Amino acid sequence: MRVLIVKTTSMGDVIHTLPAITDAVRAIPSIQFDWVVEEGFAQIPAWHNAVEQVIPVAIRRWRKNIINTIKSGEWQRCKQQIQAQQYDAVIDAQGLIKSAFLTCKAHGEKHGYDKHSIKEPLASYCYDKRHPVSKELHAVERIRQLFASALGYTLPTHTDGQVQTGDYAIAQHFLAQATPTKQPYLVFLHATTRDNKHWPEQHWRDLIAQVSTLGYQVKLPWGAPHEQQRALRLAEGFDHVEVLPKLSLYQVAEVLANANAVVSVDTGLSHLAAALDKPNITLYGPTDPGLIGGYGQGQVYLTASSLNQQDMAALTAEHVFAQLSQLLQQGDS
Repeated sequence: MRVLIVKTTSMGDVIHTLPAITDAVRAIPSIQFDWVVEEGFAQIPAWHNAVEQVIPVAIRRWRKNIINTIKSGEWQRCKQQIQAQQYDAVIDAQGLIKSAFLTCKAHGEKHGYDKHSIKEPLASYCYDKRHPVSKELHAVERIRQLFASALGYTLPTHTDGQVQTGDYAIAQHFLAQATPTKQPYLVFLHATTRDNKHWPEQHWRDLIAQVSTLGYQVKLPWGAPHEQQRALRLAEGFDHVEVLPKLSLYQVAEVLANANAVVSVDTGLSHLAAALDKPNITLYGPTDPGLIGGYGQGQVYLTASSLNQQDMAALTAEHVFAQLSQLLQQGDS
């Protein structure tokens, strides 16, 4: 059985799709997947053993200059890739008009959320089979349920009837290639896109100072030049902090996979840490992590809203350090 997944963005959404693939493989061992995904996240699907072909698209870039995209032939080549295979099922796991448009181009029975379950109801009219899935479920569980309904199996359960936690099935890919480290380390994911999701730099520095008492090194990744400058400011004066060089997404995943724990703001890399089974404390300000937060074992949310605040500064370094110490102790036990 061959299935095409359409899930293009964002990093967190793409990562959230992986456990559904693991479910499908366990239920239908011979199943294989192809995946249509935004070019910036094209590395991620290939980390799962059941994904055979990754078809990158560039909708974010194409819509900035549609005429040039058509003239260059880039869209035509992409469409040919999508249409090269007859699929047993095509699953739009995103539920947007843009993803439904791509789904329609593929050959095979098309599946997606019904109009009551989907983000953009018009998209549901593009599917041959529409599946009701509760909006009250975590994003990972919604996708798992969509795949199970589309492909005709039930989700694995415990003896008490509760659905088992999903398995991203990518951690071993990185751990198998791990190079042993001389000193245990933590990763602090300090970079995010929106100002109101940032934790104050002084709070990060206070946490870094407290971590020095535990004997861990701290690694600071970055993606853009302004993030590098922040990392350098956070590291200034600390011998146990390393500002990493510019890394690919794959290299960041390698660093995360070998960390003892992670502290992060609300960012796509926080979901990657969860997918790699890393204990992770994620700091939230205005965002509700309930349905979209890190999914998996050892995922801890600290929210400003729980303190009746919206400002991230309400989350003190002392509070985060206490939670981190507890998480590390649990990992050692």
